[in-house]
Amino acid sequence: MRIAVFAGDGIGPEVTHEAVRVLEALDLPGLELVEGDVGAAAWRKHGHPLPPETLDIARSAGAILFGAVGDFECDNLERHLRPEQAILGLRKELTLFANLRPARVFEGLEDLTSLKPEVARTIDLLIVRELNGDVYFGEKGMRTLPDGRREGYDLMSYAEDEVRRISHVGFRAAMGSRKKLCSVDKANVLETSQLWRDVVLEVAKEYPEVELSHMYVDNAAMQLVKNPGQFDVIVTGNIFGDILSDLASMCVGSIGLLASASLGEGTFGLYEPIHGSAPDIAGKGLANPMATILSAAMMLRHSFAREADARRIEDAVAKALADGVKGGDLGGNAGTREIGDAVLERL
Repeated sequence: MRIAVFAGDGIGPEVTHEAVRVLEALDLPGLELVEGDVGAAAWRKHGHPLPPETLDIARSAGAILFGAVGDFECDNLERHLRPEQAILGLRKELTLFANLRPARVFEGLEDLTSLKPEVARTIDLLIVRELNGDVYFGEKGMRTLPDGRREGYDLMSYAEDEVRRISHVGFRAAMGSRKKLCSVDKANVLETSQLWRDVVLEVAKEYPEVELSHMYVDNAAMQLVKNPGQFDVIVTGNIFGDILSDLASMCVGSIGLLASASLGEGTFGLYEPIHGSAPDIAGKGLANPMATILSAAMMLRHSFAREADARRIEDAVAKALADGVKGGDLGGNAGTREIGDAVLERL
């Protein structure tokens, strides 16, 4: 069980440390943790946010536990040197095209969400986001128009094979859940989305047991707030998935509770909390590590087939929350280390 640990920037090292403590407490057979530099920390040390030695560590591991990247001091660097290129580069280089972002309300936290408690407690969904295409990886640049105005541009595109493979991930996830899949696009405006919808319909023929629906992204955002209980699995593109998953995080109470997995064709995956590096609270011991701890649980489930250990972690987090152990993001005053201790005690 060789795991690459890339803590990154801001609160990344703090929350990742707590997740590592949980992994070590499980006494997993053959566990080997190998650290590497990413993000602003890597740029300062190696001159690049994703140095070759870090990529080598990733390729030699069975999974990656990732913290966070981002540093305001690097905002004026050339784009290819900015911290965020570390996570984008890992996804691209390791062909991690499927991002799984579960969202559900933990019992007892219904009053802390942005929704009415009776609405919030119905949330139990999975967003399957495509990671290797869309405007994030399309041609982009700045140019000057004939009249002297500056114009920025980003090309949105998907090839049908890219849509097909993420569609299969969505349908398989639905088969393992309540057999409902909602494909989110903007086919009434975008040709990219029209292709997306056409291919999803083709793949649907292979999964007759799954109830497929389609929804425009603006309506999907509204429905996540109005009636989130209607969703089982959502499959969507890169930029829509990025936005909708953050929206879902506030529907369940805090972005500090949402884990994610980025997967390819095999068992290898990258696991990270969906929150950012939060440099304003870095080093203060205030960050909630639960999303990172839950990401470690997803790693044990998807990359190492250790379902029982994954459930132990998830149950320990749920018990800690039920016992009132809450960070500042949930209106509590428990610090990073205190939350980690509480999860370990219940483990």
